[in-house]
Amino acid sequence: MSNMSVLLEFSMFPTSAKDRVGAGVSGYVSKVIDMIDKSGVSYQLTPMGTIIECGSMKEALQVIEDAYECLSDCERVYSSLKFDIRKDKSNRLKTKIESVEKNLGREVKH
Repeated sequence: MSNMSVLLEFSMFPTSAKDRVGAGVSGYVSKVIDMIDKSGVSYQLTPMGTIIECGSMKEALQVIEDAYECLSDCERVYSSLKFDIRKDKSNRLKTKIESVEKNLGREVKH
């Protein structure tokens, strides 16, 4: 069986919630990140979203479904998704960054 890497960058947050105060959504994002962390899926949190790496599209879509369930008490949820699917590689969450750092002539940090 060949390696497969599904990188998924997504953001998901409520646009309306009964207990939301002001414009902040970090409390809701924290629920999603906690779920991802407990799932064991590799991820990287960024200021604009979260990137996960899974071994299949099915696994990646399950994370999205589980993330939505974390926010199921919200009346309306916004989500944006981007995929990068490659069949011959793995561990790209780390190696893609290392490749850029190497091209810049920087020491790769482990």
